[in-house]
Amino acid sequence: MSAKVGLASLVLALVVGGSSASEASRHAPEWIGSWQAAPASAQAGTDTGHPNKTIRNVVHTSIGGEAARVRLSNAFGTAPVLMGHVTVALSTGDAGIVPLTMREVTFGGVPSVTIPPGAEVVSDAVTLTVPPDADLAVTVYTPSESGPATYHPQAYRSNYFATGDHASDGTGTPFAAATTSFHYVSGVEVRSSQARGAVVAFGDSITDGAWSTRGANLRWPDQLFDRLMKRPAALRSGVLNAGISANRLASQGTSATAGPNGLARLDRDALTRAGVRTIVLMEGINDIQNSVPAAQLIMALRQVVERSHAAGVRVVAGTIAPWKGWRTYTPERESIRLEVNSFIRTAGIFDGVADFDSALRDPSDPEVLRPSFDSGDHLHPNDAGYRAMAEAVDLRRL
Repeated sequence: MSAKVGLASLVLALVVGGSSASEASRHAPEWIGSWQAAPASAQAGTDTGHPNKTIRNVVHTSIGGEAARVRLSNAFGTAPVLMGHVTVALSTGDAGIVPLTMREVTFGGVPSVTIPPGAEVVSDAVTLTVPPDADLAVTVYTPSESGPATYHPQAYRSNYFATGDHASDGTGTPFAAATTSFHYVSGVEVRSSQARGAVVAFGDSITDGAWSTRGANLRWPDQLFDRLMKRPAALRSGVLNAGISANRLASQGTSATAGPNGLARLDRDALTRAGVRTIVLMEGINDIQNSVPAAQLIMALRQVVERSHAAGVRVVAGTIAPWKGWRTYTPERESIRLEVNSFIRTAGIFDGVADFDSALRDPSDPEVLRPSFDSGDHLHPNDAGYRAMAEAVDLRRL
């Protein structure tokens, strides 16, 4: 995946759009999620938020569209936060902006919005041609003190801070400070006729993209979209990443940035996303590391299916990958993984199964990641391993 958007990317977008024009005309445009970062926690050391700061979040789209709107979150704030000035533009991949693409963002026609504690807001539509597989800058200026800033800790790319209101700056020059997190922004939606809904990849650090190449957009959900992009327009989907590092499915993590457990955040991070059709769920290894019984994990999997089906959303369950060699591995905990994987493969309650375990394991020792897929810590895949995960998803099940 490209990390920058320039003339070549824009030309490619026109070519892709043109080649599928007849297919796209078969259905009306709809709002579909193109990018997401699940809010994980309040940022440490930000008791008063980020007063008089501009934050440029550089996000990477999946599908493109003819208009965009952004989601901003104060999920973990303890006081209202004022978004005094918000813009969206095509990004050069760093703090700079592609010329002539800067757009002012409004909320109910007003150029600012106050987000109550625990809430999320969706902007008005912004007329902007958003290419697929492109970098987009969502820039927010927070003029005054608030409560702790809501953020997603692991962006696996650089984002940027400036002092004062520089939301409309196109040069990137004022953005002297870098961060490796996403702040306040939780989603981008596009109005598109070149896709049918969105797929939400729901999970922990493996879905979040731990140890993938920084800035290269090679997490397994990114590479799943690469596969979907090769399909006719009527068979494409946006891909949203709802991974949170250290997150658990059936128990509550103790890490300050682990986020609410999967059952607690399912509605917020998956079932209410724009255009969601299918969830690809791969989560549970952090529960297993803490000896959560298989029966409790299986109950949680059943709950995800029940709640998703009630909302009209399909569930593709991913088996849990090998992890022998990781610091908390024990044979007793491994037996939990094997029991949960057996349930996923045989229960018949899911709309599909992505056998990530089979795709990633070493044929000579199935409790271990294949060496060519191992990032080196024996738990998280590398870029090639993430590609193998993307290839393990049966696109027909989406």
